[in-house]
Amino acid sequence: MFDLTTRRPTMSQLDPQTHDSLHHMRELMESADCLISQAEVEGALDRMADEITRDLGDKLPVFYCVMNGGLITTGHLLTRLGFPLEVDYLHATRYRGKTRGGELFWRVSPEIPMAGRHVVIVDDILDEGATLAAILDYCREAGAASITTAVLVDKQHDRKAVPGLKADYCSLEVADRYVFGFGMDIKGYWRNAPGIFAPKGM
Repeated sequence: MFDLTTRRPTMSQLDPQTHDSLHHMRELMESADCLISQAEVEGALDRMADEITRDLGDKLPVFYCVMNGGLITTGHLLTRLGFPLEVDYLHATRYRGKTRGGELFWRVSPEIPMAGRHVVIVDDILDEGATLAAILDYCREAGAASITTAVLVDKQHDRKAVPGLKADYCSLEVADRYVFGFGMDIKGYWRNAPGIFAPKGM
């Protein structure tokens, strides 16, 4: 069992009936289905690191962590890479409604220039992929020499923003369920869970 921090969730995260109490979040974890164990996640990261080392070990690449979900995957992946690289992060969302689809709003924009560099975008999950597709467009416009994506989990469904969208490096797949753990949250919590889980009945 993991110890939860005492940080209060924001009002937008609160369920009006349960208030996301400590008891409720612990019950949610205890009843959740474990879809992918910690050992399976570790093995997948080992395989991903081997593939990335083979392809980019002599390229002096820049790894960009997509916040917040990609934080844990990026940290675990980087410790497996035994070659020189740079690390940066970005936090982007897509405008919806009146603005055109695909336009990015940068909560935090990248600091390391992408022009002429071998860029690796690291995220936790490829779900519909709308934000990832827009980030890739940005990388192309920024003049990256090459762009690859490393994603821990690919969710299996037919709602991809770009038909056939796949990550270049990805060793795990999950069914079309709400998942959390290893960087992915449920109502702001349980990013720290060591495997991939789904709430019971979801």
